Amino acid sequence: MSSFLILYGTGEGQTAKIAERIAATISERGHEASAIDVRDRSDSLTLEAYDAVVVGASIHVGKHQDEVRDFVTENRDALSGMPTAFFQVSLSSANEEKREEAAGYVESFVTETGWHPDRIGQFGGALRFSEYGFLKRLMMKRIAKDILTENRQSKGDIEFTDWDAVDAFAADVAAFVEGRLGVAPDTTEDRAV
Repeated sequence: MSSFLILYGTGEGQTAKIAERIAATISERGHEASAIDVRDRSDSLTLEAYDAVVVGASIHVGKHQDEVRDFVTENRDALSGMPTAFFQVSLSSANEEKREEAAGYVESFVTETGWHPDRIGQFGGALRFSEYGFLKRLMMKRIAKDILTENRQSKGDIEFTDWDAVDAFAADVAAFVEGRLGVAPDTTEDRAV
């Protein structure tokens, strides 16, 4: 059994939801996984307490959360010495025509931080129209017009996250860590014996 830290930054909650799903999927393999918002981490949190780290951030106005970028930059050396992964949540990832733009955000993050994660995932985010004020709702509709189709109700909340892709990413990260650390997964059947 290995211990995983899933540290994330979120703007409207979708990245938190994805981080929790990643933690649950990794836990199902018999590992210990903790999802923690970068803003809520304790001062005593050390990466040495974990075998692997997954970092997640969302894109808002073309940038990742400063707290996530700062955390990665400050801990780059520790992260480089252990199995790691990065996932990004953005509306661009939900649009086939904008996936290259989404990949560019990841490249910028890697360049800015100097960190090279072992695995990278990109997931579509969500539009929380029910939580937006009038001006933000108009702005978000304009930004997301390419992914909002006639078939979608743009007044209600819309989730673009491919949960099967999230589960596959989490399973891939867990398998990578198991292979790198020489730890076998502890499946439910194994624990029942």
